[in-house]
Amino acid sequence: MSGNNGQLQVGDKTVDMAIKKGSIGPSVIDIAKLYSQTGMFTYDPGFTSTASCESQITYIDGDEGVLLYRGYPIEQLAEHGDFLETCYLLLEGELPTAAQKADFDYRVTRHTMVHEQMARFFQGFRRDAHPMAVMVGSIGAMSAFYHDSTDISDPYQRMVASMRMIAKMPTLAAMAFKYTVGQPFVYPLNSLDYTSNFLRMCFAVPAEEYKVNPVLSRALDRIFILHADHEQNASTSTVRLAGSSGANPFACIAAGAACLWGPAHGGANEAALKMLEEIGTVDNIPKFIAKAKDKNDPFRLMGFGHRVYKNYDPRAKIMQKTTHEVLAELGIKDDPLLDVAIELERIALSDSYFIEKKLYPNIDFYSGITLKAMGFPTSMFTALFALARTVGWIAQWKEMIEDPSQKIGRPRQLYTGSPQREYSPIGRR
Repeated sequence: MSGNNGQLQVGDKTVDMAIKKGSIGPSVIDIAKLYSQTGMFTYDPGFTSTASCESQITYIDGDEGVLLYRGYPIEQLAEHGDFLETCYLLLEGELPTAAQKADFDYRVTRHTMVHEQMARFFQGFRRDAHPMAVMVGSIGAMSAFYHDSTDISDPYQRMVASMRMIAKMPTLAAMAFKYTVGQPFVYPLNSLDYTSNFLRMCFAVPAEEYKVNPVLSRALDRIFILHADHEQNASTSTVRLAGSSGANPFACIAAGAACLWGPAHGGANEAALKMLEEIGTVDNIPKFIAKAKDKNDPFRLMGFGHRVYKNYDPRAKIMQKTTHEVLAELGIKDDPLLDVAIELERIALSDSYFIEKKLYPNIDFYSGITLKAMGFPTSMFTALFALARTVGWIAQWKEMIEDPSQKIGRPRQLYTGSPQREYSPIGRR
């Protein structure tokens, strides 16, 4: 292949296909007309070699360990900005001016309360319901409470729905947490910033005054930035696929949250923490390393390797520093889980088995320890992920809705079932 076109030889047919180049990253082969020209589809389980859309939001170079939001390195955004600035960037495409930032923060803050009837809606869940079960249900229910912003053809309603979800997701997540621990809901406080407000809604009780720890608030804000978007992952692809049918934005985000709930996706940090707890002490690590290397043993080290990153996850470097800051602030000097994590990291970066397979520590490896130290139970980890990823889902959904070339998603299949056969009456079977 050369220039702007390539050729594919299929039997005695030669098919011309356009090659499209992005601003950075690999080029793609346009196979949109492959079926009409050859009568064949492509076969790509997991869509690992398929670009489902054109996007200007997030770029990942897995080989080099690069993650860019609208062209900005994740390290710079996490170090110098805050989560709402990242939200503005993902939605609008540029970093905000001081005036734009103040206006955006104000609008988000004034949307944080949820409809009072939603409190009664929560009472329909069992008290021991998983927070993500509550989240999926309550996000979807928002379309029943806010049906004045579900017309996707109206740019104003799209904007209102976007602001509502970014603003109300922390409130819903905190309500899900409070409900499962049997404590009263805490209303948002407009004088606090986005992340501090969320911490207060989670951990304040009416019986005493709650003061937000700025170190913990900054650490959680950084976690939100790191999780805000990650290109066309499973949950984002789910949001786009649901949105391609014209579904309302609340339904699309609920679909994304349901996909995120899977242990191979959003539940990975919870699984990583459970693995560290299973290992228990540094002395047990050699035994578990041996189990991980044994192909016949079902044990797998969670928090290592990534579907896309074939280098050190850039988010993991930031999370490692954040984890130490949180543990130091809380006075946790000898945390056995952290001891296990650090030793596992050392082995992963020096053991030939891990190096050859490129099983570098990823963000889930550290985020679970950090969230646990803050006081969140493991059942809340994925809900926090959903909170952070909401802005990415919305930005991707908005981009898809405004793309004139977007069509309803309709993957093809390789059918391997029974060929056509005749129906047999039940008496003859």
